[in-house]
Amino acid sequence: MFKLFKRLNRKEYAMIGTSLIFIILQVWLELEIPSYMSTITEKLEQQGTTINQILQPGMMMILFSILSAIASIIVGYFAAHVAAGFTARLRKDVFNQVMDYSTQDIKKFSVSSLLTRSTNDLTQLQQFIAMGLQVIIKAPITAVWAITKIANKGWQWTTATAVAVVILIVMLTFILLMVQPKFKMVQSLTDRLNLVTRENLSGIRVVHAYNAEDYQNNKFDKANKDLTDTNLFANRVLALMNPGMSFISSALTLAVYAIGAVIINQATTGTARLTLFSNMIVFSSYAMQVILGFLLLSIIFILLPRVTVSVSRINEVLDVNPSIKMKTETLKKVDEEGTLEFKNVDFRYPGAEADAVHNLSFKAKQGQTIAFIGSTGSGKSTAMNLIPRLYDTTKGEVLVDGIDVRNYSTSDLNNKLGYIPQKAVLFSGSIRSNIDFGSTDNSEKSDKDLYQALDVAQSRDFVEQKDQQLDSKVAQHGDNFSGGQKQRLAIARAIARKPEILLFDDSFSALDYETDKKLRTALKENAEKTTKVIIAQRISTIMDADQIIVLDNGKVVGQGTHTELLKNNEVYQEIAYSQLSKEELAE
Repeated sequence: MFKLFKRLNRKEYAMIGTSLIFIILQVWLELEIPSYMSTITEKLEQQGTTINQILQPGMMMILFSILSAIASIIVGYFAAHVAAGFTARLRKDVFNQVMDYSTQDIKKFSVSSLLTRSTNDLTQLQQFIAMGLQVIIKAPITAVWAITKIANKGWQWTTATAVAVVILIVMLTFILLMVQPKFKMVQSLTDRLNLVTRENLSGIRVVHAYNAEDYQNNKFDKANKDLTDTNLFANRVLALMNPGMSFISSALTLAVYAIGAVIINQATTGTARLTLFSNMIVFSSYAMQVILGFLLLSIIFILLPRVTVSVSRINEVLDVNPSIKMKTETLKKVDEEGTLEFKNVDFRYPGAEADAVHNLSFKAKQGQTIAFIGSTGSGKSTAMNLIPRLYDTTKGEVLVDGIDVRNYSTSDLNNKLGYIPQKAVLFSGSIRSNIDFGSTDNSEKSDKDLYQALDVAQSRDFVEQKDQQLDSKVAQHGDNFSGGQKQRLAIARAIARKPEILLFDDSFSALDYETDKKLRTALKENAEKTTKVIIAQRISTIMDADQIIVLDNGKVVGQGTHTELLKNNEVYQEIAYSQLSKEELAE
C-alpha cells in the first residue's frame, strides 16, 4: 500500500499535513471538554455555587464542541479532496499503463478483471483514503493522549482500561485474520461474475439460438452464489465487531463505576470523596475516549481487508513492465516510402515449444500487394502482427521503409500503417467519428475525404441510405450494423488515413464475392502507391497479388505469383482446387 501512496503529489501531501494539524486541534478540543465536566461537578458539590459559575465552563464545553465540529468538517473536506484527486489520477495511470501493454501483456489479465480493477478496486481505495485519513491519524492520537490524561487518576481504573484495550486488540486481530482471505476471494469472484455476465451479454444471440438460457442461468447463479456466500461470511464476521465494541465499552464503564464506588466508600473524609468522585467522572470520560479511539480504528479494520487486496491488484497492473518498449522518436532517417521487408524472421510465443513463424523472408516495394494464405493456425496473423509491433520478433528483422520497426517511435510507425483486424472493431459514436478515427495529421477530415474512403470500401451506399448519413449513430461494438457493413467501415477507416502500408488481416471474410472484387478493384485504382498486405482464406481475393506466401505450421512452403504456385506448389493447389474449378483459376 505504501508503494502506491508514493504516487501522491506535493499538493496532496500538503493537504494531508494540514489535515494532521486540524486533527490534533480536534483531539485537543475533545479531550479538554471532560476537564470542564470535572469543574462543573466540583461546583455543584460546593455550597453557594451560582448559575454563572456553572454557565462559564458549560459555555466553554459548547464552544469547544463547535470548534471540534468545524475542525472535523475541514479535515473531511481535505480527506475527500485527496481521495478523489488521487484515485482519479491513479485511474488514469492504470488506463495509460494498459494502453502501453503489448498483446502479450494484456493476456496476463482478463478484460473483466481489468474492468474490476479500474472501477471496484479503485473505489475501495478511495473510500479507504477518505475515511482513513481522518481515522488512522485521529484514533491513535486520541487513544494515547487520553491515556496520558488518566495515567495518574488511579491504578485500579488504569488497569481496568488496559484489560479492556487488550481484549479489544485480540478481538480485532481475530476478525482481521478471519476476513482477510475471504475478501481476497471476493475480488476474484467479482471478476468471475463480471466475466460470466459479459460473456452472456455479448453472446446473447447465440444463447437464444441454442436454447441455452438455463445453462447460462445456472452458470450465472453459481458465480453469483459463490460471491454472495463469501461476502456473507466476511460480513457476518465483521458484524461481530460492533456488539463486541459495545460490550467492551459498557463493561469498562461498569468497571470504572464499580471500582469508583469501592474507592469512594473507603475514603475517610468528605473532601477526599468529592475528589475521587470528580476523578471518576473525568476518568470515565477519558476511558471512553480511549475506547472511541479503538472504535474509530475498527472502521479501518472493516475497510482494510478489502482495500489491501484491491491495492495489491492495482499494483499488479501498474507493475507490469511492457514487454515491447516503444521509442519516443525514430532513430534513423527514412529514405524509402511504402516498402516492407521481412529478413529471416522467427517468432515464438512465450512458453511455446515451436516457432509460430519460422525463417520468413520477403520484400514488398511501394504499391505492391503481398498475400498470405494457409490453413488455420499456419501463422498468417502472427506474421502480420509483427509489422505494427503487436509482438516483437524472436529472431530476424521486420523493416518498414528500410528501418527496423523496433527503431520507430510509436506514432511514426503507426502513421505509416493502416491496420484492419480480423474482427472488425467499431467504437460507439457516429460513422464520422469512426472513419476519422486517429487521423495521421490530427485534423478533422472533410466530408469529401470521408466519402472517398467509403467509396473505395464499398460502404457509401448503406451510409447514404441512413437519415443522418455520416452523423448516423454507431452503437457499442457497431452492433447496429451487419458483419459485412462493420468490416467495410473498418476498411474505410484505414483507407481514410492514407497510410503507406495497408494491413488486411482476413478483412474480406464477411464480404460476398462481388463486393470483394469491387473493393479490390477500387483499391488498385485509388491506392496504387499504397503497399498492401492481405491475409485471406479465399483464393479469389489474392489471385492478383504480386507475391503470395504459402504458410504451413509457421513455415514457408511456397512463395511466388498465383500462376507460379498453381503450377508447382501442392499446398497451394490443394487450397485452390478446393475452392474454384480449373477453368475459374485459369481466368
